Amino acid sequence: MGGLAQWSWALDGWIIVAGMLCAAATALLGNFLVLRKMSMLGDAITHAILPGLAAAFLISDSRSSLPMFVGAVIAGILTALFTEWIRGFGKVDEGASMGVVFTSLFALGLVMIVQAADRVDLDPGCVLYGAIELTPADTVLVAGWEIPRVVFVLSIVLLINLLFVILFLKELKLSSFDPALATTTGFNATFIHYALMTLVAITAVASFEAVGNILVVAMFVVPPAAAYMLTDRLGVMLVLSVLLAMLSAIIGHISAITVPYWFGFQSTSTAGMMAVAAGLLFIIAALFGPRHGVVIVFLRRQFLAWQILADDIVALMYRIEERDPELRPDALYLRDILFSRPLPTSLTLGYLVRHSQLVHANGTYTLTDTGRDRARQLVRSHRLWEHYLVEHAGMSTETIHRQAEQLEHFTDRELRDRLNADTLDTDQDPHGRPIPPEEHAP
Repeated sequence: MGGLAQWSWALDGWIIVAGMLCAAATALLGNFLVLRKMSMLGDAITHAILPGLAAAFLISDSRSSLPMFVGAVIAGILTALFTEWIRGFGKVDEGASMGVVFTSLFALGLVMIVQAADRVDLDPGCVLYGAIELTPADTVLVAGWEIPRVVFVLSIVLLINLLFVILFLKELKLSSFDPALATTTGFNATFIHYALMTLVAITAVASFEAVGNILVVAMFVVPPAAAYMLTDRLGVMLVLSVLLAMLSAIIGHISAITVPYWFGFQSTSTAGMMAVAAGLLFIIAALFGPRHGVVIVFLRRQFLAWQILADDIVALMYRIEERDPELRPDALYLRDILFSRPLPTSLTLGYLVRHSQLVHANGTYTLTDTGRDRARQLVRSHRLWEHYLVEHAGMSTETIHRQAEQLEHFTDRELRDRLNADTLDTDQDPHGRPIPPEEHAP
């Protein structure tokens, strides 16, 4: 017995709920950290809260949740404030200011811990991985329902973050992209910035106890970064980041109790697997995102390259017909002139034959009426651009071919008509070659 066979909604259900709440609360604010290039602020805060925890213990002489939470929140807020102050006062970038603050506060926390070493029990594993597996063990009574304390706290934090984003979305958007413009339009971008940093600190501290440093940092950065790969619209990015974060929590916990079982182990860290799931979702988004995905961008570029090669082939065939109507070029002849590789050329020629723009017979190729119409429009575009570049841009006839060759592929009928109207009425390009008519002569 193992894996999902041991699933218990009373235990696993609450663990997933806690993970989803943490993921949603952190990802919601993480979008603006990513846009402001402050992605590692969450990591800085989770390191810098150590002096707050130590101070809370030394003052209260207790490890109860409330003093520890208050001390950690104060330390987290000070981290955000000091980071911004050093960035503005010292004229350094965000990364350097965060490095100065969190290393200094972390070192101060270690000194304080050493001073109380006999009374402080610091579990490194708990700091890194949290204790999300123990979520159902610590409960509170809310409206007659007994729910885990972590779930109650993270629900409040998520609600606060959601209200903040909804109420100040316009200000957050403007201050993230152009703080100077935000200030000139009538609201204080600095206030929005510090409010965001304060909520980031509170969210990090509230999540830290349950899920540890690894998952807090991952959820602040990875789901928003994945959403950024999928869309260019902020509203859609916010929704996608939250959905991806919650999906990471679900997949992570299920994987934590199933994947190790495949290899003969009982289970592994749920928080760690949630972070791994978020990373895998990011990799998928980075590879297959519709706008920025590596695979999609590669395929789009390849398609454009093949489309341009097809244009070049039919245009070259048209020019060959102009010079020698009896010449029937083969693939090697075309490839040598166009300096194209064998495989792309063969594939493109096959595509043109299948779409009735070329006829292949006895190893040679000829244009069909459809292919000739396409080629005539391309050659007309090319020679109109050459005429325009000489007449209006003052370029010499020796330098215009390359520019015209690039522009011809993106010139439609409307632009050709405008080029024709904006240049002197002539039926020849600057090299003395005829400019083909727009329509085929009957």
